[in-house]
Amino acid sequence: MSTIVRKARDRGHANHGWLDSHHTFSFAGYHDAKHMGFGPLRVINEDRVQPGEGFDTHGHRDMEIISYVVEGALEHKDSIGTGSVIRPGDVQVMSAGSGIRHSEFNHSKAAPVHFLQIWILPDERGVAPRYDQKAFADADKRGKLKLVASGDGRDGSLFIHQNADVYASLLAGDRVLTKELAPGRKAWVQIVRGAATINDATVEAGDGVAIEGEPAVSIAARASDTEILLFDLP
Repeated sequence: MSTIVRKARDRGHANHGWLDSHHTFSFAGYHDAKHMGFGPLRVINEDRVQPGEGFDTHGHRDMEIISYVVEGALEHKDSIGTGSVIRPGDVQVMSAGSGIRHSEFNHSKAAPVHFLQIWILPDERGVAPRYDQKAFADADKRGKLKLVASGDGRDGSLFIHQNADVYASLLAGDRVLTKELAPGRKAWVQIVRGAATINDATVEAGDGVAIEGEPAVSIAARASDTEILLFDLP
């Protein structure tokens, strides 16, 4: 039984000028054998992209890629004909499957975009590439855990090729949320902004919490504008 904090300051970091990126797990030029992922959760990158800049067209295979915008607007184009703009409240899922090429750019010429890029290993390889996007209202996340992605697409969530549930929540005050974990399941909680107490761990923006062998996850906000993502994982 354990609740282990991955502090924001201990993450990998790359600043390319146009892109300032923090890596919760090993990614690109950052390698840490102790932080290669958590179950099928492989990447959580916190990215800030300068106005008018972005990632040129590049390819992916066999990965479930989720983009979660915190501030600003992210523009997406891909090789299966999708073009979209993702804003706070939106969740984007891209199944790379047998192969997809895409680009991501800051939609604004004046303001930076701040977003989380999340990679989850799929439970099936070589599937047909696909894209989906949905807006989730703040009211549906405030004071509760809102399911935004899942392996069965239930309750209006976006479908992903993995037996994983992804929840988003906006928290304030002293309300405590509890998420029970089924036997054999584990959880990762990422603090998007604000501060919280996760089980007995005190955490702030950018921190992550790995929970294994526990019957439940307890979440209490310590700031009025706390936002978290919770991953219920096999």
